[in-house]
Amino acid sequence: QVQLVESGGGVVQPGGSLRLSCAASGFTFSILIMSWYRQAPGKERELVANITNTGRSTNYADSVKGRFTISRDNAQNTVYLQMNSLKPDDTAVYYCNAKFLNFLYWGQGTQVTVSS
Repeated sequence: QVQLVESGGGVVQPGGSLRLSCAASGFTFSILIMSWYRQAPGKERELVANITNTGRSTNYADSVKGRFTISRDNAQNTVYLQMNSLKPDDTAVYYCNAKFLNFLYWGQGTQVTVSS
């Protein structure tokens, strides 16, 4: 059973930066495809970014391209989301997601609020 624990959320001013972390346990991390999703109030959960198990390939939502960077450290069983140039529209609960074959696992989420 994969367990995912997110951290790093908080309140930041527009234009600021945050770095989210997601620590995984209970599975061989290096075989998992990892993703970050977010869900704003009244909106559906959406994919923000994902990264292959080796870290060689990444994919981003158009709304965050050039501002967010996903990365992983397989030795530390951790995936990161570096968020720069944050906008009020980035306000949401951010969820870490792990995928292996047809199995999906979710973290509990961490709140990111961008406000002046």
